[in-house]
Amino acid sequence: MKIVLATGIYPPDIGGPATYVKNLADELVKIGHEVGVVTYSEKLIVNSEKCSVMGIKKGFPIIRWFQYAKTLKKIAKDADIVYAFSSISCGIPVKLARLKKPKKILRLGGDFFWERYTAVGGKRSLREYYEKGAKSKSINSWVLKSFDHIVFSTEFQQKLYQEHFKKLPSHSVIENAVPEGNSEVHIKREPLSLLFMGRFVGFKNLKNLIEAVKQMSGIRLTLVGDGPKKKELMKVASPAGTRIMFASPVHGEEKLKVFAGHDLMVISSITEISPNVALEARANGLPVLLTEETGFSSSLSEAMVLRKLSTPSDIITAIKEVQENYADIADTAGSSIAKRGWKEVAEEHLKLFNES
Repeated sequence: MKIVLATGIYPPDIGGPATYVKNLADELVKIGHEVGVVTYSEKLIVNSEKCSVMGIKKGFPIIRWFQYAKTLKKIAKDADIVYAFSSISCGIPVKLARLKKPKKILRLGGDFFWERYTAVGGKRSLREYYEKGAKSKSINSWVLKSFDHIVFSTEFQQKLYQEHFKKLPSHSVIENAVPEGNSEVHIKREPLSLLFMGRFVGFKNLKNLIEAVKQMSGIRLTLVGDGPKKKELMKVASPAGTRIMFASPVHGEEKLKVFAGHDLMVISSITEISPNVALEARANGLPVLLTEETGFSSSLSEAMVLRKLSTPSDIITAIKEVQENYADIADTAGSSIAKRGWKEVAEEHLKLFNES
């Protein structure tokens, strides 16, 4: 089977979709399928017998959409499946390409327009955004109807879209993989060392996390990653001196060392649908404090602490709770977690691809 994965980001870029596409592509190739990847990048990242990655130069949206569509026409005209990982940055090029043979499938683990809304200061959760009448619904609906099937990463988002979009294409849920790790029990240090890892973007609510840490004594915070909000966040953090530090993205063994060197991962997003980094941390025994506005099922959020984390006050209250109960929380986080590998995720996709 020839499968083309259409994504906005791909390693070395950081973010959940980049990690997801790379791991899924590797597993599909391992099974014996031909895989092509199209992404926004300045160059061809990799080209092998079974997997090629085509880079589309970033630039003005309309121009790059047509360039992306042109590349899809070239490499996906004889594909069996085109699998897109963004409703707008990839979904519109898929629509423009007007491919006839391949089945067109869209995966949603986020919401493009809601993320843009939070990027300019919007504070509503994803649920509130739609309940208050999202202005983007008509455009979103126009794109969604271009696909034969939609894969949601969580039932949370699937149910939300069922409520607010009429005549959705057929749809299903394929949850994230649960990575393997070393479930060591963490012992609390002084000062308590907090970790955020990911993109510095609006919906991550990082300004409020930083403000919370600035108001607490005996707390350190490391923010590992990059993104458009970095300079702004560094200005907010600067009065705190060395208690709030920024570090470049890490991968592989370096990421595991970072997990081992901290006491608590904090993900205080306005809404966090399916944060893969939380699963990675949990698999390696690092306690996770996660916003209650999450799409994780109870099985995936098992042993994580879910709390309201909207404001600095909310975050302070939750961190203090973890401090007071750290030994029990760390013991639970260090327990074994039910594995769900990329082999299982790839097999679920192949079953869907064969049925589509």
